[in-house]
Parts: sequence; C-alpha cells; structure tokens
Amino acid sequence: MLKIILVAVILALSSSVNGASNDETQIWNLEKAYWEYVKANDLEKYRALWHEDFLGWPYVSPTPVGKDHITDWITANTSKGLKFQSSPIEQTGMKVTGDIALCYYRITINWTNSSNTGPDAISNKIRITHTWMRTGGTWAIIGGMSSPVDEHGK
Repeated sequence: MLKIILVAVILALSSSVNGASNDETQIWNLEKAYWEYVKANDLEKYRALWHEDFLGWPYVSPTPVGKDHITDWITANTSKGLKFQSSPIEQTGMKVTGDIALCYYRITINWTNSSNTGPDAISNKIRITHTWMRTGGTWAIIGGMSSPVDEHGK
C-alpha cells in the first residue's frame, strides 16, 4: 500500500511540475508573439492578448491605462512612419500559480526611420512586468508595468 501511495505522490508532483513548465512555455511564446504583432503592426492580434479588465502602467504614459489605450504607443510611432524592431526577450523571471502568472523580462525596442537616424529614431532598453490570467483555458494580460533600464541594467 505504501508503494502505491508513493507512486501516486510522485506522479502527482511530476504532472504539476510539467503543467507549470508547459504554462511557462506557453506564456513565453505569447510574450514573443506580442512583439511580433507590434513588429507587424497587427493591432487586432496585439489587442487580443489583453484581458478586458486590464490596467497597467507603460513607461510611455504618465498614468496607468486600460485596454482601450494599449495600442497608443504603437500608433504614436507608426503615424510618424517609424518601423518597429526589437532584440530577443531577456527572460528574467516567471512564476505560475494556478491561473495567475507573473512574467518579468528585458528587451531593447527600436523605432527607426529609413535612415535609422534623426529625432524620430528611438532605442530603449526596458524591463517589463506582465501579469497573465487564465480564463477558460486562455491566457490574457490583466496587469503590467514597464520602465526604462539604466546603464547598470537596473
């Protein structure tokens, strides 16, 4: 009987570890898709990543914003004829607890014109926090914050 209980406990633990790992992989893939949607200027797919009740504070905004303003930073740059480029995500942390996931990373974002120079060309290394919530099997960003990274990575 003890062997059966031990096997059951081991199987339960391994499935929960694999579940968390699968959730983490899924969320990192969603974060990568997020930046691909920005690059493609696909605002519809980008908006689909956000929960209806989202509230977050992007570094480009003086106050927190809801989902209705989540693409403002993209259109502010594309309206000037700038194209988006980014570096790979530098994953710094992830914690999945049930249907909530906290995701932390750094990324360098570049908005460039055809000559990659001038007052409109922008390059910023930023750190990002996203809180993802799973609802009905779908992950969506419910909260977040971003800030510039200084020369020391802080």
